[in-house]
Amino acid sequence: MEIWQLGLLSAIGVVAGFLNVMAGGGSLLTVPVMVFMGVPGPVANGTNRIAILAQNITAVTAFFRRGFSDFKLSLTLAACALPGAVAGALAGTRLEGAWFNRVLAIIMLGVMLVMATGGNRKNREAGGEPSRRQLLWGHICMAGVGFYGGFIQLGVGFIIMPVLHRVMGLDLVRTNMHKVFIVMSYTVVALLIFASQVEILWIVGAALAVGNSIGGWIATHVQLERGEGIVNLVLNTVLVLFIIKLLFFP
Repeated sequence: MEIWQLGLLSAIGVVAGFLNVMAGGGSLLTVPVMVFMGVPGPVANGTNRIAILAQNITAVTAFFRRGFSDFKLSLTLAACALPGAVAGALAGTRLEGAWFNRVLAIIMLGVMLVMATGGNRKNREAGGEPSRRQLLWGHICMAGVGFYGGFIQLGVGFIIMPVLHRVMGLDLVRTNMHKVFIVMSYTVVALLIFASQVEILWIVGAALAVGNSIGGWIATHVQLERGEGIVNLVLNTVLVLFIIKLLFFP
């Protein structure tokens, strides 16, 4: 790629990193742009993992420095996601085309409904810890989340957030705190699998990683300053925009 293309990817990465850490869907920007620039789908899918990894390392560090961490719970959730991520990444190396657009739009509609209704509201408002039943179901759901994240990554934040927020009853800031750690963990495995199966464009990924990291850092600090209200606003706005895009402008 030419220098201007790498610069454009970095700029898009800032927006993508912000969206990924605040809500999700950033890869719905970065992967299509790489494909438009001539990168084959599976290669773009694998190369994107470099940026995802860098972005979430930055976000986890930023959360930790501001006193937001629960590594014990994050690790057990990530461990449940890893087997699925391995299987998903192996399948994702053979992924072609954009057949998943309408399915993803339906998933997003479901996410909006789940996020708006149900869940343990009292537990979230009190900042309480999940019950044993909530923890059990949350860990079970992570296996499916891992497969989807390893397989395609696009919109995985929209899948993780209902699990942490509604199933486990965590507030949106703590939801994102765990989300970035979980995605960071399984992305290491997914990236290694992609690198062993398809060509990874490391310079392209590095350019994208710079932007994603900046966007992820900004998103972490914005939500810690503004609270879960801003997360909810960004999440629903992004969901509506991407649903419209996927259904009517595939």
